[in-house]
Amino acid sequence: MSDKQTVQETAMPHMFISLLYPDEASYEFHLNRRNLPHISEETCDALGLTELFRLKNGQLCDFFTASEEVLRYRQATVNDLLCFPALRKTLSDVRPVLDDICELRLLDADHASKDAYLYSITEIELYVSCLELLKEGLAPLREQLTSTAFRSLCSFVFELTESAYYKDLNKQLSALSSRVHEIRSMTIGVNFDAQFRPTEAGVLSVNSETFKSGKTLDKILRFSFRNDAFTTIAELTPCGKGQSENKQEALLGAFYGAMTDIYRSSVKGWRQTVDAYVSDNTDFLLKLLPEIEFVCRSCELIETLRSHPGCAMTFPRVADASEHAFVAYGLYNPRVALAIEEEIVTNDLVFDDMAGMYVLTGPNRGGKSVITVACGAAQAMFQLGLPVPAAEATLSVVDGIFTHFPEDADDTIDKGRLGEECARLREIFNQATSDSLILLDESLSSTGAYEASYIASEILAAFAALGCRGIFSTHLHELAASIDDINRRSLALGGVRIDTLVAGMEEGQRSFKIARRTPDGKSYARDIAEKYGLSFDRLTARIRDGGTSEPNR
Repeated sequence: MSDKQTVQETAMPHMFISLLYPDEASYEFHLNRRNLPHISEETCDALGLTELFRLKNGQLCDFFTASEEVLRYRQATVNDLLCFPALRKTLSDVRPVLDDICELRLLDADHASKDAYLYSITEIELYVSCLELLKEGLAPLREQLTSTAFRSLCSFVFELTESAYYKDLNKQLSALSSRVHEIRSMTIGVNFDAQFRPTEAGVLSVNSETFKSGKTLDKILRFSFRNDAFTTIAELTPCGKGQSENKQEALLGAFYGAMTDIYRSSVKGWRQTVDAYVSDNTDFLLKLLPEIEFVCRSCELIETLRSHPGCAMTFPRVADASEHAFVAYGLYNPRVALAIEEEIVTNDLVFDDMAGMYVLTGPNRGGKSVITVACGAAQAMFQLGLPVPAAEATLSVVDGIFTHFPEDADDTIDKGRLGEECARLREIFNQATSDSLILLDESLSSTGAYEASYIASEILAAFAALGCRGIFSTHLHELAASIDDINRRSLALGGVRIDTLVAGMEEGQRSFKIARRTPDGKSYARDIAEKYGLSFDRLTARIRDGGTSEPNR
């Protein structure tokens, strides 16, 4: 291959490759964050997703989509990965090599004036290693893969690795890298002035053998003074010993400079060819690195959840956005599932014509927050193109998920806790649309029940009038009792209907089951009073028994 060969002659035909986007137009569209659904990193934190995914090469919020076409494309990609563990292993093997290329490029930029030519050889070696890993891993699966993403990747990898240019490049790489990687020592000639000060230095040879410490007398006694060129007449001294850091850097710089000078003529033309080759043929691998990490971490999470007792993971049916669908049977909170050893309690949650929003009440630690987060996590994972934590589901995309969960922050001086809550709720309302999902957990808990119930009823009526889907999880049982009045106001403006959910208690024990019914606040108090022996009958039994009995614990 001539150094004068043009980029057009060496480049493969352009092919867009992505594991997450069906075409270049959708990829470019999603690069602009303004086109992404409003699911912020703070929302991901609140739903426990940041902790579950632990991405290094990107933020989770960069991967959300509201495109039904993109969702179906991703579901097919992830399904291939789940069906073929060998495919996941191949991508996992490629990831650290791509990480090495990224680090090498940083080093290349830092040492551009010294050993940049030598970095180019290592970089192309890493790229070739990636392509060979992909080819070897994809070959047995080539006819079994069904997703467009992996079929396209297969086609491109095999076309590239079987091209005459690639084979010729490998031959040149092998010859050049053997010359470079076999270097074990360098022979340097030094001129001195009359005062025995070094005036000039130059490289006499580059060797494939290392020098050994020796003494002149030993050479003489072995009668091999002339032929033993790699045994020194004095002991070898470690480079940099007794020198300052600046002097060590200067010495290394001199060696790197000498090496670059020696190989400049042979590597310079190579570097130009490599840059063109990498840019046109293999740079797509680096662009795939965040996507590879995302799908690999996603599959690890899915498999971990599926192995947990009672935890199903299912690809939802993608409903049209106009349906405003959220139907999930056997729904659960994935973070809670992974935090406990026993089987997770699942619930059914359906938004329909009779319930575009829910007011969820129940006892403390009865599962209200858990199901609220589960709803948001399922919607978010759906809009990542992944299976959701449920046995069966049908979902429509939303244009945003807005959360208002309790915070541990101290009250602020200027507004106070209630003022901060109200300001945040107003901010959410201003950003939300009829296609948004609103999740409010114990909002307005910083004030008394009367004030909180009044403000909450105003907020709920407004969100319902806007047409949002959502859950308001609350300890305010008075709010649930006023649903009919709230519905009259919101429905008059063409809004959605609000219904009630109740976190259950069975014989004084929290069941963590959620039922769609009208709450009875007294029943919670009665169950708890009975459980702890604080009912009137249990307490006064001591009086009736002459002070000899105690409430059961």
